[in-house]
Amino acid sequence: MSPKFQILFVTLLHVHLIRGSDPDPIQDFCIPSREESATTIQCKNSSLVTVEDFVFSGIKFPGKFSQTGLSATSVNANIFPGLNTLGMSFVRADFDINGINVPHLHPRATEVAFVVEGRVYSGFVDTQNKVFARVLDKGEVMVFPRGLVHFQMNVGDKPATILGSFNSQNPGLLRIPSAIFGSGIRDDLLEKAFGLSSEDMAKLKRRFAPPT
Repeated sequence: MSPKFQILFVTLLHVHLIRGSDPDPIQDFCIPSREESATTIQCKNSSLVTVEDFVFSGIKFPGKFSQTGLSATSVNANIFPGLNTLGMSFVRADFDINGINVPHLHPRATEVAFVVEGRVYSGFVDTQNKVFARVLDKGEVMVFPRGLVHFQMNVGDKPATILGSFNSQNPGLLRIPSAIFGSGIRDDLLEKAFGLSSEDMAKLKRRFAPPT
């Protein structure tokens, strides 16, 4: 391999790695300043930073369950300033008995999910449509590769709790049912794609329509 080709390869690899993750911080931390006059995010003066900027108490308890039996509290830099520029975020997900987290994906992050309580059927689907899934017990961990569809269901006889960690400050979230049936894609396309009748489509659109 010629020196020129080696340099080109290393350069392209470096660019790929940079684009594949959040940018590296250039300082120890950056607690966003809350000055309303600022047009861009500014870091708080380090002399004004306290330990409370690095502590979050908003996930001590579960929230209200949705119709699917899920209560999810996402924690990112918008509500926990201490995470700003650190390239990570997390979520607390609570499941009622038989509760589910519908198939979804995070376009900008890999997720590591730790089962705090309960038994959860958990898995993901790769680009070959192969399913990797099994029941996780308390204390077990599963990783969901970036951008792949994954899902969870409480299969135990009591509520379950998962803590999920993301390697991005803004992982993004795309719920498959809502993205397909609640986004405004033409009915005739979806009817042909899924073999649905117009009546079926109307029911699905009502169910997954975005709140007004």
